[in-house]
Amino acid sequence: MAVEPLSQKEIEDRLAELPGWSVDGDRLTRSYRLGSHFAAAAFVVHIAGVQDELDHHSDLTLGYNTVSFSVHTHSAGGALTERDFALARRVEDIAPGHGAH
Repeated sequence: MAVEPLSQKEIEDRLAELPGWSVDGDRLTRSYRLGSHFAAAAFVVHIAGVQDELDHHSDLTLGYNTVSFSVHTHSAGGALTERDFALARRVEDIAPGHGAH
């Protein structure tokens, strides 16, 4: 299944629905600060499960109590696609203190 890159307008529209998220170069990014290192590590594991479910994987960086998320779609030449934003919405939904509860 071919995945089409999003236009700049489509990217801007989707970013408006994801406060705290931004585009850095060709990647969709966000950082989260959690209450402890254990909470941050558990969040990474939870994200990994969602990524496997969606078959779309990001770069995750675990700090002491932070998690940084960065993604783009390799199969679309490194462009941003709907798959990146779908993953971002799922991450936002499971983020402690963020998203829908």
